[in-house]
Amino acid sequence: MAGQRGRWLAYVSLAALVLVVGFPIYWMVVTSFKTRAQIGNLNAMFWPEPFVLDNYVNLVRNFPFLTWFKNSFIVALTSTLIATAVGTVGAYALARLRFLGRHFVAFSVLVAYLVPPTILFIPLYRVIKDLGLSNSLAGLIAAYPSFTVPLSTWLLVGFFRSIPAELEEAALIDGATRWQALTRVVLPLSKPGLVAAALFAFTNSWNEFLYALVFISDTRTHPLTVGLTNLILGDVYLWGELMAAAVLGTIPVVVLYIYLQKYVVAGLTAGAVKG
Repeated sequence: MAGQRGRWLAYVSLAALVLVVGFPIYWMVVTSFKTRAQIGNLNAMFWPEPFVLDNYVNLVRNFPFLTWFKNSFIVALTSTLIATAVGTVGAYALARLRFLGRHFVAFSVLVAYLVPPTILFIPLYRVIKDLGLSNSLAGLIAAYPSFTVPLSTWLLVGFFRSIPAELEEAALIDGATRWQALTRVVLPLSKPGLVAAALFAFTNSWNEFLYALVFISDTRTHPLTVGLTNLILGDVYLWGELMAAAVLGTIPVVVLYIYLQKYVVAGLTAGAVKG
C-alpha cells in the first residue's frame, strides 16, 4: 500500500513538473499561430481555429529577423569554438600538469565563472571600445569568452581527471610528446565531455542579452535576443510575432540537445574510459 501511494505521489509530482515546464512552451507555440483577433479572444485561448502563419510571414517580411538569426549563429558558433579550444588546453593543464599556483588558478577560474555579467559589462565595454570593436559582432565574440571559457574549463577539468593518467604515461614512454598524448589519447576519450562543454557554451552565447544590448546599437547588427526588443513598439506588443520569433529562436538549441543528449549525459555523469 505504501509503495503504491509513493508511486502515485511520484506520478502526480511528475505531472505537475511537466505542466509547469511544458505549459509556457505550449502557450508560446499556440500563440505564434494565432491572429491578432484570436490572441485577444478567450474562446481561442488554448486552441485557435484556424491556425495561421501570418505571424511568421510578417516577422520575416517586416523585420530583419533572418539577419538577427544569422548574427546570433555566427557569434554563438565562433564563441563556442574559442571556448572549447581554450577551455580544453586550460583544463588539461590544470588536471595534469604540476606547477606553482595551480590550485589558485583553478580557484580563479571558478570565481571568474561566478562573477555576474552585470559587474563585468562596464569594464568589458571600455576594453571593447578601446579595441575598436564596439557595435560589431567581433566585439561580442571577444567578450563572450569571459563567461564561456571559465565554464568550459571547469567542466573539462573534472572530466580529464576521470581519465587514468596511466594511459598518457604509456604514450609518453612510447615516445609521444605531451601534445600528442593530449590529441591522440585524451581527446578521443573525452568526446562526451567536449560535446557537453561546447553545448553549454553555445547555449549561453545564444541566449546572452546584456552584453549584446550594451555593446551594439545598430539594429541590423543585433543578435536575436536583442533584436526581439524591436517587436515592442512603444506600448504596443506584437505578441504574435514575438511568439513566432521565440519559437524559431528556440529550435536550434532544442535540436542540438535532442541530438546530443546522450553525449551530454555521458559527459556530465560517466567516466571516459571504456572497458
